[in-house]
Amino acid sequence: MNPAISLLSSHRSIRKFTGRPVEEPIFQTIVRAGQCAATSNHVQAYTIIRVKDKNTRKELAELAGPQPWVEQAPVFLVFCADLTRLESACQMHCVTAETGWAEQFIVTTVDTALMAQNMMVAAESFGLGGVFIGGIRNDPDKVCGLLKIPDNAYPVFGMCIGYPDQVPDIKPRLPLNLVLREENYHGSCLKTKTAKSPDDYDKTMRDYYLTRDSNMKDMTWPPDGGLHGPEKPAPHEIFS
Repeated sequence: MNPAISLLSSHRSIRKFTGRPVEEPIFQTIVRAGQCAATSNHVQAYTIIRVKDKNTRKELAELAGPQPWVEQAPVFLVFCADLTRLESACQMHCVTAETGWAEQFIVTTVDTALMAQNMMVAAESFGLGGVFIGGIRNDPDKVCGLLKIPDNAYPVFGMCIGYPDQVPDIKPRLPLNLVLREENYHGSCLKTKTAKSPDDYDKTMRDYYLTRDSNMKDMTWPPDGGLHGPEKPAPHEIFS
């Protein structure tokens, strides 16, 4: 264990914040740390929108759930996968930009996620906390209209940041032997002294939900059926 591993291992979603504002120099440092994340071909295919307007925040909070912490957090960000700068660069060099490739969709989304994760870790290193808001994708057309997001860009998720006013329990992750395979997908699982089965993890998660400090409920894994399609907005618990 070292300070970096300790910080990464202590992540928890924060949805309740103190009234203390996030200092601007700290915020800008967090964004710059986000920019240091790996990026495919150095495209840096992302744009972050910091939303301050109270009315816009309120509407986004409703569109996302509702999730009131979107409205209440000292900082709320919308992370957009964005190819508009790449298109402009192509025009500048008199090259036609190729569009419509699945690879571009993957690259921009991954670039955006990597940057956001860097920012979350950077924020936590300053004693801040936050939560990802996947519900921003519940109605992407309305979000794009509200935030004037152009073509060739799309919202991937939001993020609340602030000084925590709660210390929620850390959610247990899947045992290593269930996520790490040797050589290929069907290869042998990692052998550990504490190897567990999916049934064991199901019980672990049920015990966690029944005994945690707040919002106790009788639920197993994955919560509420796991993945969610457009017809069923993802609950905020999907990011934890």
